[in-house]
This record gives sequence, structure tokens and C-alpha cells, in this order.
Amino acid sequence: MSDSFARLGLAPELVRAVSGEGYTEPTPVQAQAIPFILAGRDVLAGAQTGTGKTAGFTLPLLQRLAVHGNASPSPAKHPVRALIVTPTRELAAQVEESVRTYGRHLPLRSTLVYGGVGIQPQIDALRRGVDILVATPGRLLDHLQQKTVDLRHVEILVLDEADRMLDMGFIRDIRRILAVLPKKRQNLLFSATFSDEIRALAESLLHDPAQVQVARRNAESELVAQRVHPVAQTRKRALLAHLVLAGDWHQVLVFTRTKHGANRLAEQLCKDGVEATAIHGNKSQGARTKALAGFKAGTVRVLVATDLASRGLDIEELPHVVNYELPRVPEDYVHRIGRTGRAGSTGEAISLVAPEENALLADIERLLKRKLVREAVPGFEPGSAAPQSQPERLAPPRRSRGPQERRNDARRDAPPARRDRHESHRTAVPAAPARHEASPRPSASARPAAPVHAAGPAHPPAPPPRPAAPARREAHVPALLRGAPRRAG
Repeated sequence: MSDSFARLGLAPELVRAVSGEGYTEPTPVQAQAIPFILAGRDVLAGAQTGTGKTAGFTLPLLQRLAVHGNASPSPAKHPVRALIVTPTRELAAQVEESVRTYGRHLPLRSTLVYGGVGIQPQIDALRRGVDILVATPGRLLDHLQQKTVDLRHVEILVLDEADRMLDMGFIRDIRRILAVLPKKRQNLLFSATFSDEIRALAESLLHDPAQVQVARRNAESELVAQRVHPVAQTRKRALLAHLVLAGDWHQVLVFTRTKHGANRLAEQLCKDGVEATAIHGNKSQGARTKALAGFKAGTVRVLVATDLASRGLDIEELPHVVNYELPRVPEDYVHRIGRTGRAGSTGEAISLVAPEENALLADIERLLKRKLVREAVPGFEPGSAAPQSQPERLAPPRRSRGPQERRNDARRDAPPARRDRHESHRTAVPAAPARHEASPRPSASARPAAPVHAAGPAHPPAPPPRPAAPARREAHVPALLRGAPRRAG
């Protein structure tokens, strides 16, 4: 874009703040959205995190509040005049930081309210008066119920990442918040995708909106190189550690489907010698902030995240994104790989795909309207055994683990449909006979009076008329696992 920020109509105080941050040219979403917002129009904008959308609404919002001035009769009283609602704490913190950064030359106050931290400091800040309030839905409703916030003077409402708020189940909270706002106000809705639910929300919220679209619907960045590594489910962690260590990767964002899976993977990677930590909704705000700070500083090499926790993470020049597990919603794949390849930088998005995830991969390719490149990593192809020369920390010898530990590992890591095959691969003992088949019985002359076991304690004799237990306890493992319940995550 050739237009400078000054030519967009921004005040000198704002242009000075933007220049102080090193920006000279607006991004496409800023160039399109800022004039509409300055004109007082409602806006429906399609833009993902990393496109400059935050400055696209904070800059004109600051100017409109500064130009119109404080309508309160008491100079010391600053009523909430602009409300910005975001789905996550991390995004809320980043938006409020942008408000303070760009508004540092203006006499406007802002504050931040979100859950996971004490509410009293937030109450104190609201009592002192704020012009701009950045909030997550749940904590904002807490303040409304306690009557510690007054939204009757709101002039501008911003719903940021509205699609994710709907995905997280916040639509009912959003409608409760809308019910207490003044009817006459300016509304700005930003969303990475435009689902039918988003369209319905926009129709009920916006009045004759100007539409801003900086990328086609569900578009992935052309600067992101995408690859698929086929691999067995049980070899994914070893492959991930291999890729990070062999490639000397730093700042790798890894996605799992569940919080439990994120925790477990981060712990296992640390045991493999890869500095890793997890970030998700069950972490305290302090832990999440510490994890993100360590990742940005480079002391943590791998950040394992869930889809919900990843929204709002703004990490400059993030080189690698890994889908450890494919998302069940194809659009989430686009959100994930959108963490890299930003602001003109190239990035790499790698998906570790087990055979049982091929249907999810097909859904993603239908959304993208193209096939993704498959590239098998030698030694990690589906069905290949772990190489004998593999470092012990990545693949401990199976003989060092007892039968119960093997059963626990298999129940935890192997999908139900593949448990029998994986367990039989790990042991040299043949699988037990099928449940409804008769076990071959030795002749009376060849059979000892009592079963003799090669390892482990003896089994009590089975009650008649069933045959005696097989000679080795390990032979029961596949049959036991065949009926084991599958754990989530």
C-alpha cells in the first residue's frame, strides 16, 4: 500500500505513536478499515490474527474517542465509552497493550478484565474510570452481575475473533452483554471466517455495515510451505523429537486436540531432551504468560497448544507449526497454519498423519481444494519398526519394562483398532488364541502336573470347564488390551 497513515486521516498524535513503533505503511486491512471506522460506519471485517487487524480498529477507535471528547460532567469520571470483547486472555492482553501503545499521546484511559486472576484490582481500576475496556466475556459478565462496571455510555463495540467466540460457546454470553449496551452505537465485527452463524450474528448486530475482506474465505497463506509426514500413531512423538533435534528447530508451535494430550506431549518431549511446555485453558494465567514469554525468548523450544489457546498468539516470524494431531474441523487447520508465514515471512507447516487420520486429511484437502505433499521420513513410515540405533531416550528398550507397564503404555498411546498389532510387535510371544476358539491342549503324557511359567507369578488354575491358562502371562496381553477402553486425548 502506498497510502501512509497520515493520508488515512489519522491524527498527528496517532501517526507519531505508529511511527515510534517503526511502521510507515498500513497493511491492507488497516488501509481498508480505518477510513470506514473514522466515518462512523459499522464494519464487518474478514481478517486473521497477524494481518494488522488490531491496529486496524484501535487506531480509528482512539481517534473517534479523542475527537468527540469525554461527555461526562466530571473530568475525574471516565465512563466506559469503547468496549472490546475478545475470546481469550492472551488476545485481550495484546489488544489492551496496543491501545496503550497507540494512545500514549492521548488523554484516554484503558484497562483489561479477564478471568483467572483476582477481580478486586479490576474493580478498583473500573472505579477510577476508564474510557476503553478490553474484556473476555465470562469475566465481563462477572462484573455486570456485581454491578462493578457501567456500560450505559458505550459508543463503540468491537467483537474481535467473533468466529472463535462462537466456537467456544460464548454466543449466549455475547447476547447478554449486548442487551445492556446502548441501542445507538458503532459496531465493529472482526472474524477470520464467515460461517452461517457469524453471518446471522452480523445481521442482528450491524447496521448497513461496510465489508472488509483481505483474504478469501478459509484461505491459507501462500508463504507457508505445507507438508504431510505419514507415520504410525505410536511413532509420532519420536518423529517430532527427531525433526526438532535433527533440524535444530527453534520456536516450534505444536498443536494437539486436547489439554491432556498437550500436557503429556510436553512432558515426554522434555524427557527426550527437547525443551517444551504446554499452554491451554486449564493453565493459570501466570503459567500461560510464563510459557509464552519463555517461548518468545527462546528458552523454550517447543510450545504445545490446543486450538483455543492458540488464538491471539502473536509471535513474529514463527518458522514452524506442527499438527501433531489433525483437527476435526477443517477450518481449524487454516487457523493453525496461519500462525506462521506472516508479514511477508515464510513459514513451514508440517502435519504428522497416522493412517486413521486419513479421513480428516481428506476433509482438509477438500477445503483447500488441493492435495498436500506427502513425504515419508525414512525409518518412520507407517508400519516400520523403531530402528535399533535410535537413542535410548527416544525409544527405551522394551525388555526394561514389565508386563503391567507395557499394558499401561499400550492403553494410553495406541488407538483401539491398532492395539493388538502394536503389542504383538513389541513382544516375541505369539498372540493368545481367539476368544471363541479352543486352545490346543497337550497330551496327558506331555502335560506337567502343574503349569510352569517362564516369567512372572503363576496364574491360579481356571475354573472348569475352561482350559488351563497358557504357560506365559505375557501371552494374555493382546487379548486383555483388545477389550480395554480408549482414553480421551
